[in-house]
Amino acid sequence: MHYLNVDIESYSSENLAKSGVFRYCDAEDFEILLFGYSVDGGPVQVVDLARGEKIPQEILGALTDTSVEKWAFNAAFERICLSRYLGLPTGTYLDPSSWRCTMIWSAYLGLPLSLMGVGVALGLEKQKLSEGKDLIRYFCIPCAPTITNGGRRRNRPADAPEKWNLFVDYNKRDVEVELAIHQRLGRFPVPDAIWDEYHLDQLINDRGVLVDRQLVRSAIEMDGLSRQELVSRMQEITDLENPNSVAQVKTWLAENGLEVDSLGKKDVISALVGAPREIKEVLELRLQLAKSSIKKYQAMENVACSDDRARG
Repeated sequence: MHYLNVDIESYSSENLAKSGVFRYCDAEDFEILLFGYSVDGGPVQVVDLARGEKIPQEILGALTDTSVEKWAFNAAFERICLSRYLGLPTGTYLDPSSWRCTMIWSAYLGLPLSLMGVGVALGLEKQKLSEGKDLIRYFCIPCAPTITNGGRRRNRPADAPEKWNLFVDYNKRDVEVELAIHQRLGRFPVPDAIWDEYHLDQLINDRGVLVDRQLVRSAIEMDGLSRQELVSRMQEITDLENPNSVAQVKTWLAENGLEVDSLGKKDVISALVGAPREIKEVLELRLQLAKSSIKKYQAMENVACSDDRARG
């Protein structure tokens, strides 16, 4: 075996967009549902892990064998998730040196950064299945409990067998599209120096940055207390139902003799000049409520893994 193309479908209660792949697969309920692969450009196989199938031992061995190149589109996702699947502890991940990313290859050549986009741009015969987003939404993230679904918080293969079969086809097609991209771009290889940079980037991300979780949580808590005080004071002055509402604040200001086009920082600072005492205090409170610096702490809390390191 010289190279392996892989694609996975997975489940986690963590929001991938907000938390990143490291925190995503650090969740206790994380699991890989489908594992699609092709050996040396051969026929694509799909291992239905969610229904009890097992990844062949030869393939498991290839994942840790640095002499076998592993390819995937946005390979960091597969590499980190498979690290968790293989039982590696948080902070220890598959060696990136034998991994190659088709997305990096596409980007190097000025192509789109999505599998579907690259397939369309290259005019491939087989394209990524458009049903994917709905299937991922159905099987890969928690669902809201309803009377119709019996109060469950997650959809499994048995809940919609036809959808699941389509999901298996979707996983297979993704690998087929990746193979087609690989073959089409074969005449335009990425220089080794770029792959060296990619591998260094992966190592840096794998290491991450240590986060003082106590400091972060305390900062978020203090911000919450401060905002409560600011909102209470603003309600005391304006009697508004929601002092965070731009529309309500603008209406109150207009009723009190101050017309403003917006409540952006520059406009509010400009309006402060010569404003009556009460209006001036409302504008100052508005400035404080509009501050977003706490979002940095919230982002740290969202991405920090169980070992208190933020990665990705």
